[in-house]
Amino acid sequence: MAGLYIHIPYCKKKCRYCDFVSFAGRNDHLAYSAALITEMRLYAPLMKGREFDTVFIGGGTPSLLPAELIGRLLSEARSCFSIAKGAEITIECNPESLTEAKAEQYRAAGINRISIGMQSADDKVLSLIGRIHTADEFVLAFRAAQNAGFDNINVDVMHGLPGQTMGSYLDSIRLAAKLGAAHISSYALILEEATPLYDSVTAGQTVLPDEDDTADMEDAGFELLSELGYERYEISNFAKPGFRCRHNLNYWNNGDYLGLGVNSHSALHTGGKWVRFANKATIEEYLTDLGSGRLPVAETQEIEREEEMFECVMMGLRKTDGVDRKAFEARFGIDPVEQYAAAISAALLDETIVVEKDRFYLTKRGLDFQNEILLNFM
Repeated sequence: MAGLYIHIPYCKKKCRYCDFVSFAGRNDHLAYSAALITEMRLYAPLMKGREFDTVFIGGGTPSLLPAELIGRLLSEARSCFSIAKGAEITIECNPESLTEAKAEQYRAAGINRISIGMQSADDKVLSLIGRIHTADEFVLAFRAAQNAGFDNINVDVMHGLPGQTMGSYLDSIRLAAKLGAAHISSYALILEEATPLYDSVTAGQTVLPDEDDTADMEDAGFELLSELGYERYEISNFAKPGFRCRHNLNYWNNGDYLGLGVNSHSALHTGGKWVRFANKATIEEYLTDLGSGRLPVAETQEIEREEEMFECVMMGLRKTDGVDRKAFEARFGIDPVEQYAAAISAALLDETIVVEKDRFYLTKRGLDFQNEILLNFM
């Protein structure tokens, strides 16, 4: 199985912390969608014999586009690729651009999972990070999705934000759970260079919670999520039983995926090799290449076996289930516990890893120190 990602790089307004490839104030949605369709058609003969188990429409803000256009893109994807029966099909939405009518059209187009970016239920915090919705608008958007028939709804929540307290972070989690979110992603803010928030923080104009306060928020939030019936299955992701995100699990299992759209990344087994490639990062270059009938690939890299093995461990240890030993051996012909004996022995002595017959995984403490532990695997 493989995952299909479709990038919609448009936003009404960029958030102050965002360094993703997305653009505000552009009106070339139709030209871009036409280029996406051309890209699908160019890839169609190359993807024969490959079935996609998940489709993820991400951004940017995909819900900014007319729902009819999203439906057209999905219809073309089904024409060009083999989409598995029962595939998980997700669309990312921002509260201010999701209506019940749109959600109903998404359902009619075959979308069965919605991911809503709340980030915080505190309007003051939302304003400080440049979000253009309120907590009340998030509630309306969530109920619109429910009224349209969606039961698989993810909510994104962040901690370590300016103006955020422990109480406001926990209240954000409680609100998402009370509304009936099947999945909650709870991320710590990563302050990225060349963003307005970074500039404001470094200039002393904005103050973030310190590292200890952010860590305390995370511990309390993750404990609350467990109490509310959400199972932690990846470093920052929690789900009710049966609602783990299959698309993201494919990434964490280092599976095959094809990315479509500007700056999208792909990783595919082809010709007995593991190949990673990325599209060009500007809409202008993307449109020009596809307008000339060329795939807009900017760079291609063949991944060596040792690096591929390490990536499987690195990504697998993000999951609470850890690395599947049999799957690893089937892929590489060697038990990972044998391949990484020294690193695993060191982690066992430090009590940060558990080794079982069929898998190995990090303890709760190990998840907090994943980067340090991975240095031994390198």
